[in-house]
Amino acid sequence: MGNNLDALTTLFTEFYYWVTVVFMFLIHVGFCLYEVAASRRRNHLHTLMKNTMCIPLVTITFFFFGWWIYFAFPNGPFITGGIEFEAASGARAFDPAMGTNLQDHINGVFWAAFLLFSWTAASIVSGSVIERIRSGAFWILAVVIGSCTWIIDAAWGWHYGGWMVKVLGYHDAYASGVIHAIAGGFALGVLVVLGPRIGKFRPDGTARDIPPHNPWLATLGLFLIYTGFWGFYAACNIPIISPEGIDGVITGETWTATNIYLAPTTLSAITFNFLMSLSGGLLMGYVVSKGDAFWTYSAGLAGIIAASAGNDLYHPIQAMFIGAIGAFAAYKLHYFVERTFKIDDAVGAVAVHGYAGFLGVVIAGFMLWGQPSSPYAGYAVINPVGNFLGAVIMFGVLGFLPAWIISTVLNSFGILRIPRKVELEGLDFEANQAYLAAVEEVRQAEGLMVR
Repeated sequence: MGNNLDALTTLFTEFYYWVTVVFMFLIHVGFCLYEVAASRRRNHLHTLMKNTMCIPLVTITFFFFGWWIYFAFPNGPFITGGIEFEAASGARAFDPAMGTNLQDHINGVFWAAFLLFSWTAASIVSGSVIERIRSGAFWILAVVIGSCTWIIDAAWGWHYGGWMVKVLGYHDAYASGVIHAIAGGFALGVLVVLGPRIGKFRPDGTARDIPPHNPWLATLGLFLIYTGFWGFYAACNIPIISPEGIDGVITGETWTATNIYLAPTTLSAITFNFLMSLSGGLLMGYVVSKGDAFWTYSAGLAGIIAASAGNDLYHPIQAMFIGAIGAFAAYKLHYFVERTFKIDDAVGAVAVHGYAGFLGVVIAGFMLWGQPSSPYAGYAVINPVGNFLGAVIMFGVLGFLPAWIISTVLNSFGILRIPRKVELEGLDFEANQAYLAAVEEVRQAEGLMVR
């Protein structure tokens, strides 16, 4: 590993990413609690297992090809060059760096950080489709977004050499678009085909409110997601790098942290902005929803997501107002889309992640107009057109479109949605019957003992 300073930097970086992975694991715990809280009793086990099993499925597929995609496709659909086979040579499943070795301390923890982003993208979709999708169909969709489409958009717009950064001046430091907008668009594509839950809409077309079964569990789940977001934000940075560490691009003599584009930033800056955008979202959510707990907590998440695209460069007061705008838009658009298009998004995931993420990317294009998108020479500067096109690519091209196509195919084979009878009885019917039978058996046994 070279001299002692290099060795210390490597070990610090390894531990840094390992800690971010531990924090981000809480996001998935939060999603599990949140989704179970939002579902009705007769669907709890199915909801929980549906989301839990995306962990092994996405992990294994991400190991075999998802990680390779990130390094192989920064040039996009051959816009600025071909597939980067050489750059991706350490990310193939059979490469030495993809296993236990003492030469590479970073690849495993960096892979794991991106993997947890993959889980997040799949879990966002999971919440929106609860109580009516077949587990197998969701798992296919989870692999598509977790190990294919989101990592393609990361290669395009969340890579220091990504074509969207070079050509469009796209800037999305903490993934308003790269993870959230694409997942929200993907969820919307599934919902259009999947349809609403039975009883969601009255005969006259008005929507019934199906509140969370357990608001306390929903609160705990969302606070765990907030906590996990600290790891999410930190994992979007490179913790320490020398000025000469990346071909002399960083000027000056001070070692620094960088964002995903290798532009200098600090954890202090994103700490200010994370908390201010969360606060702006929570306040707006409380006001616009008239104190509804579920939407207040969800709006806090929408606030973080809306400001995330530019939270490496915003002033904290900007982050607060952008968080509030994102929360307001998410709440209003959720009910507008529900009324107008009869879309049943059970947890508001399309709004909180998709609409807030899309809007956050667009706002960043205006607020950061003229700032360099990268420290590398020759890249386009951040601009409204580039970020708007990037948001459309994330939400529509890589999010909505593939989800709609795959869901349509699954639906044509009758394997997307559960049968009506099962939905009415509950997806946990067999498990519940077994539980009730066991309880009755115990009661009868106790009755005999009393006699």
